[in-house]
Amino acid sequence: MTERIDCAVIGAGVVGLAIARALALAGREVIVLESESAVGTGISSRNSEVIHAGIYYPTGSMKARLCVSGRELLYQFCALHAVEQRRVGKLIVATSVEQMATLAKYEAQARANGVIDLRRLTVGEAAQLEPEVRCAAALLSPSTGIVDSHGLMLAYQADLESHGGVLALNSPVTGGSLHQRGIALAIGGAVPMAVRAATVVNCAGLNAQSVSGSISGVPAAAIPRRFLAKGYYFSLAGRSPFHHLVYPVANSAGLGTHVTLDLSGGARFGPDVQWIEHIDYAFDEARRADFAAAIRRYYPQLDESRLQPAYTGIRPKISAAGEPAADFCIRGPAEHGDCPYVALYGIESPGLTASLAIAEHVAALLRQTIRAS
Repeated sequence: MTERIDCAVIGAGVVGLAIARALALAGREVIVLESESAVGTGISSRNSEVIHAGIYYPTGSMKARLCVSGRELLYQFCALHAVEQRRVGKLIVATSVEQMATLAKYEAQARANGVIDLRRLTVGEAAQLEPEVRCAAALLSPSTGIVDSHGLMLAYQADLESHGGVLALNSPVTGGSLHQRGIALAIGGAVPMAVRAATVVNCAGLNAQSVSGSISGVPAAAIPRRFLAKGYYFSLAGRSPFHHLVYPVANSAGLGTHVTLDLSGGARFGPDVQWIEHIDYAFDEARRADFAAAIRRYYPQLDESRLQPAYTGIRPKISAAGEPAADFCIRGPAEHGDCPYVALYGIESPGLTASLAIAEHVAALLRQTIRAS
């Protein structure tokens, strides 16, 4: 027997929970289908926990728009729901005179994106804020912060459940089919079942492409190719010398091997970039020497013996190594034959920062579909 449900959200990471919450607040009956035994076990638990300002992303891109609007929504949500966060600020450092032109580009990009609080620092001003950091110049981003990502997901879940939403753990989607007025889903687990949902949102993160590929009727052309960029994080044993986040000038695959702080004041470095073919979170301690070399460009006093393996994360990229970074990819009903199916691909950084804005965007896509029908 096939059970009929209103709305299924596949994936209980930070973005999936934010979307499920938004739909529940709008009056939808929502069930979140999570293949693992807990929320946020993938991308959402293996990142830097940074609230980004919105500096780097191309003007007009979804990343830029949703990061800038989502940042303020996130700070407001955290304040209202007692989720621990802190606007610690960030220094973006040029470690050579040649890199100072890149800082100027960041300033212009930030203004175009609506980030108006960046401040250029001299060497002396940077040294006052971060005495251990060596640079030729720096930018200060006061609106960059850090957040308890697990606490944030639990707050999203609590809001979802208080508005009638349901979280189903150990419930992997194993297949399905699109129909004009709904989507059939096969759900595995201890008690496999079949459901027919009026609306489905695929927020399966690293597995988003495979979930869409298992649902007949999803056009192959609507599923972008997945590329996996693994990043390692090392923590700094002992007392941290840093008071702010510290980012070097970005590289083509990410924002460089930077300093992030946790909410207890500890420091960690990462991520670097390792392109991989399959999901693999194993830690290779041999990368310590390369980490130390990258870190010493802006923190020359680093004692390499204090670098301790922390964890790895994987970014769900939809552009290959050497290609320009791709924008968020959110495919809605228009790409699925007007079927009420939405799939999110390539939701890497700043996905956490933008999670509430992404949720608003998806909810609006689905409202448009309802009005059109």
